[in-house]
Amino acid sequence: MTVIIGIDPHKATHVAVAIDGEERPIARLEVVADRCQTDRLLAWAAAFGCERTWAVESADGLGKLLSQQLLAAGEHVVDVPPTLSARVRLLGSTKAAKNDDNDALSTAIAGLRHCELRVVRRDGHATVLRLLVGRYDDLVGLRTQAACRLHALLREVVAGGTGRRIKADRAAAVLRGVRSDDPVTAARKRLAGELLDDIRRLDRDLAAIKHQIGGAVAASGTSLVELHGVGPVVAALILAHVGDPARFPTPARFASYNGTAPIEASSGPRKRHRLNPRGNRKLNHAMHMIAVTQVRHDTPGRAYYDRKLAEGKTKKEALRALKRRISDAVWRQLRVDLNNT
Repeated sequence: MTVIIGIDPHKATHVAVAIDGEERPIARLEVVADRCQTDRLLAWAAAFGCERTWAVESADGLGKLLSQQLLAAGEHVVDVPPTLSARVRLLGSTKAAKNDDNDALSTAIAGLRHCELRVVRRDGHATVLRLLVGRYDDLVGLRTQAACRLHALLREVVAGGTGRRIKADRAAAVLRGVRSDDPVTAARKRLAGELLDDIRRLDRDLAAIKHQIGGAVAASGTSLVELHGVGPVVAALILAHVGDPARFPTPARFASYNGTAPIEASSGPRKRHRLNPRGNRKLNHAMHMIAVTQVRHDTPGRAYYDRKLAEGKTKKEALRALKRRISDAVWRQLRVDLNNT
């Protein structure tokens, strides 16, 4: 008998509910989220035999650590999106109440009935890239925040402020020319100097993380960098969020996942499509960066973009069409990498 164990993970506790093939609950367990959580769950599940599957809600979120620990113990784990388990719970006639037991039960039922759930794998090189790219995004955000605050202070001490793209050396030269004739100006100049120090530190950190990303991308052996507009950071972003390229058997599936494929919004005889606001927005951003880079240079992508403009498309529409074309090119390179492994 195959047993499905649904896990509703939380920060402090995890609730597990085991069901049989008829969706009947067999047992229920709540464990504290600590170093012994996996041992307790495995000891409890040993009574169900070896044919068991763990369905973890949000296996890349709150259930990340638990999922990886179960995999390390040789267990089979699938990822249940929270939206799916919520729909199962709401459609159930006796389990619509929102509590941990019903959430775990709904997760188990989703794991039993939905055969296309993502099978969780052990963290690999893609996880390293994702961590590095996440750190890079954080540093960029912090630098942008510091630069905006420095811009605001400089406008209060220098007429017109500085250029739109502020650099540390230029800002330092502007500050040296500011006279501190009153306490208010002196305070503004002092705070601007502290922000300038923050920007210089963040610039050093950004240079260091870019170097680490470049090394990690080179170690992956990816062919994505052969595409015009794909540097180490963009390649790392794509590899980090794609994970296993085998889960995208066709370019259309990949385009749907990254949001470059339009959504059909037809009604009756009227056939129309609209912009896809869903999908993985990080991957969509990567496609956008590649497209913008290709348009700025003499590339086949620029020729395609100009051809779309000549057909009457707006600039935004032409760029969207180019992003869809780039998505197909990225998918082909990912398949090349997959075949070479």
